Formats: sequence, C-alpha cells, structure tokens
Amino acid sequence: IVVAGYLFGNAIAEAQEKYPDVQFLALDVSTVDLGDTAPAENTALITYKEEQAGYLAGYAVVMDGYTKLGFLGGMAVPAVIRYGYGFVQGCNDAGKAMNDEVTVEYVYGNKFAGTPEITAYMDTWYQEKGVQVVFACGGGIYTSATEAAKKANGKVIGVDTDQAVTINKLGTEGMTVTSAMKGLGATVKATLKDVIENGNWANYGGKIATLGLVSGDDPELNYVQIPMESTQWTDNFTKDDYKALVKSMFDGTVKVSDDTSAMPAHNIIVNEYDNIM
Repeated sequence: IVVAGYLFGNAIAEAQEKYPDVQFLALDVSTVDLGDTAPAENTALITYKEEQAGYLAGYAVVMDGYTKLGFLGGMAVPAVIRYGYGFVQGCNDAGKAMNDEVTVEYVYGNKFAGTPEITAYMDTWYQEKGVQVVFACGGGIYTSATEAAKKANGKVIGVDTDQAVTINKLGTEGMTVTSAMKGLGATVKATLKDVIENGNWANYGGKIATLGLVSGDDPELNYVQIPMESTQWTDNFTKDDYKALVKSMFDGTVKVSDDTSAMPAHNIIVNEYDNIM
C-alpha cells in the first residue's frame, strides 16, 4: 500500500502492526509523524530534501530579475518549512550575486486549500506591497495565489509537481515562472520496481530515506528539481546556468541548510507574518 502525506502517520502506525503481512510505502511521512511508534519491518518511510527544490526556485526567480517576492505556505509542517527556508536561501544567494535588494513576504495560510480570506490577503501582497511572484506551497492553496495574481498581472511558483498547466489554466498563460518539484512518482516507480522485480524490500522496510540530488550531471534524474521545459528561462539564467547550479549543489560547493529552527536570510529582507487563518 502506497500513501503520501504526513497525515497518514497515525494510520500507518496502527496498520503496520494490525497487518504485518502488508508492506506500506509511506511518502512524505517521517518518524515524527508516526508518534511514539517506530517504522516496523513492513513499513518504509521516505521524505525529501524540499529545501533543495525551494532553493532552486528562489534562485531562478531572482536571477530572472524578480525582487519583490512572497512565500505562501500551507501549514507550517516540516516539509513546507523546508520548502520555504530553502526558497529564502535561494533568493538570498541570487540577490547577493545580482547585487539586488530583494524582499520576501512570508506567511502560512494554515490550510492546504485556497479560501476567500487567503485570496484577499494575497490581493494586498500583489496590489499594495508590489509583490511580483508568490511561491504557493501547500496543496490547493495555489488557487488563492493564482486568483490574486490574475487581478494584478502577477506571477506564481508551483510546488511538488510541474504545475504550469494547472496554474496557467486557472490564471493566465505564462503566469507560472517555475515549480519547485519533488519526485513522488519517480520514487514510487523506482521503489516498487526494486521491491517487486528484485525482491529488495529489506532495503526499505523499517527504515527512513531522505531523497534529494542524486546526479550532478543530469538534473532530471534528481528527486528535487525545477522543470526544464516550463521554467521561464532568461539570458541571465539559462538551462546551462541551472545545470551548473545543480552540479555545484551536488558536489557541495553550494550548500543548502535543512535547519528549520530560524529564518536563513542574511542579504535580503524577509517580512514574516502569523498564520492568515
């Protein structure tokens, strides 16, 4: 059984003991999400280095010339925080490289869905604060960012998958600058192939794996990336520049912190707000 999302943690903790002959592959579920229960031999947990995907998206948009940005998180759970703090780090480093004054408005909607209240909040960002691009990070919360962006000719960054088609359809053509992606589908395919064809469940059961960059040469092999096709590349940040950045991250020249205890901004301004709702 394959599940995705931290909310499955309690169910997995109970089901793995109740059904010892069933194997559970739980994506975006950490040991913390299981409560006081450790993953049993029939449970494999997989998480991601969202901070790396967020970094790539933040770096790309600032190198593209955007300087007034926003991060709209769903709920302040670890995966969303890592996305956000990685995004800030990417904006921070690109702002330093460009010698630009960059500002990031930062808030959580406290929901994984768009609402009229969140849309109204985004209206103030786009129309009053002059925000150009919002990283909408958390399930269906992108609908509020997109609705607000449409009124102000603003831009949006997608999350988890390449959301360009979805966001552009709801908003306007070209609204999506890029998407911070993690390979949920690729994980399922690779893991099930290894387990079913090679019988290697022992490599996963009772363990937790954290997936991120696995190649410095081919960004599309990585479990965290931005889309090669739909990202709005510019002369200042090309596909080759992106590949070079990924290589630098892979070899450790560029480091992205996964620390979620403090906002990682040094060269830019980050305005943090409480939950919208």
